Parts: sequence; structure tokens; C-alpha cells
Amino acid sequence: MNTTVKELLSQKDRKFNAKELALLAAYFRSVMFDTLHTSGTGHWGGAASSAELTTCLYFNRLNIKSDDPQWEDRDRVVLSKGHASMNLYTMLAHRGYFPVEELPTFRTLNTRLQGHPCMKTLPGVDMSTGALGHGLSIGLGMALAAKQSGKQFWTYVISGEGCLNEGQSWEALMSAAKFKPEHFVLMIDYNKVQLDGTADEIMPLDPLADKLKSFGWNVAEKSYDGNNTEEVMESFAWMDSDNQWPKAVIYNTVKGKGVSFTEGKNTWHGAVIDDDSYAKGMIELNADIEKKEASL
Repeated sequence: MNTTVKELLSQKDRKFNAKELALLAAYFRSVMFDTLHTSGTGHWGGAASSAELTTCLYFNRLNIKSDDPQWEDRDRVVLSKGHASMNLYTMLAHRGYFPVEELPTFRTLNTRLQGHPCMKTLPGVDMSTGALGHGLSIGLGMALAAKQSGKQFWTYVISGEGCLNEGQSWEALMSAAKFKPEHFVLMIDYNKVQLDGTADEIMPLDPLADKLKSFGWNVAEKSYDGNNTEEVMESFAWMDSDNQWPKAVIYNTVKGKGVSFTEGKNTWHGAVIDDDSYAKGMIELNADIEKKEASL
């Protein structure tokens, strides 16, 4: 860990600006790549694509307490694309929910860091996920619970194309439009690549924004660059701009972001990071960290 990142993380309870968040996201992406290589298992592509989204959430926006993971008024995050668990674990560890030194135990026997997040074993995981599609239904339930109990916490659901290929997601979209719970946001990591090919080859979703609007959602007029922290922060400002619920934001992202030979490749959805790929990839990831650090 370089000095600048270490200094930032020593102040993890404050809100970071876009440039600081960009540096942290670059560093976290390198942590994910390193951990997945060490473990010899996991999902790099989708974890990498959403690094900026989760970094901005956990280090700028969320109202949470790492020393009180079950705080009733905390904001909730449901990682519907649960196979990208390494992303969530990296955020939680550096936010203080469990020791960073535990990350290398990912997907080993008796670890708390299972291949898909488990709320019963790891602090900070608001819901066990992995079966694509059920995250949006669960998030809706949380948001409705807040409405019924008079709570003001926010519920964020992070979905990918695989989640939106499932009929259950569209049932949840209809239900949310009917009941309109406040502070309920769907964040779509739209990297357009899945396990077996591109989203267009498997099940085209476009025009996605129009479909969501037709289901009664308040959809951001702009599709944001989800790998640009300034644009992610801009999307947060849009979330706060009116009181029309539920809300959906489409983020254009890159599968396998940060390593040139993995970007946009479905073969890197869950491929093992071999030694040669690791050595080449870390050079690029470290160069990005240095670039982001120099811009501060």
C-alpha cells in the first residue's frame, strides 16, 4: 500500500472527493486482482467493472457504522450480482468491517469470505446473494420495511445484465413502481458482457432506459460513465434532486476494467488469473494507481 492510499484509508470515516475516490478505486482494483490470483478462483470481470461504483458508495455516500454493522438506521446495499463478491469484500475490509488481512482467505475452507456473500457469517453483508435476479426483490422488501417503520435509510441494489435477464427482476420492477418506497435506488452495472458472451448475444436489454421508464421508474436521463468517479458523484447528485421514487441509474462500465487484455472479454468473467496474466496485469494496475495519485 503506497503512502497516499494509506493516509486516505486512515481517514476512512470522512467523505472523499472524486479524485481521492478514483485513487482508492484503482488501488482496490489491484487488491481484487491480487487476491483472486492468490486464491486461484473467483470472478474478476464483474468485480473490476463496478470498482468505482462501490468505492463511491462506501467512501462518500453511505450512512453506515462499521463498528455497529446491525445499526437499524444504516443504509443498505444489496449486491444482486453476488458472484462479484470480491468487490464487496474489498470495500467492507477497507471500510473497517473485518481485517484486510483476511481477504486472502477468499473461497478457502471455513472462510467467512464465501464465493457469494453470506449475511450470516460476515459483518457488513446486508443480504446473501448470488442467485441472479433476487436482489431487486430483496431490496424492495427492505425499502418497504423502511417505509412501514418510518425509517429514512436508503436501499441500493447493484445489478448486472444477468440479474435483469431474470423474470423476477421485472416482477420486482413492477411492484416497486406500484408501492413507490422512498430512498430506493437500482444501480445497474451495465458492462454489456456476461459469462458466455455479450449481453446482445445472450439477451438484449436495450433500450433499457425506455423499458425501465415504461415500468414506472424514475430513470436518470443520462447514462453515466460508471468507471469515472466524477460521473458517479454526479449521479449521486441526481439521486438527491427530486422525490420521485423508485429511481434507477444506468452506469456504462467495462468488464475486466483496468487490465487491457481482460477488458470487455467474456472469457474473463470468472477465469483463473494465472501467474503470467497476474504479472502483466499488475504492471497496468500499479501504473493506474500512480497516475491517479499524481493527479491529487
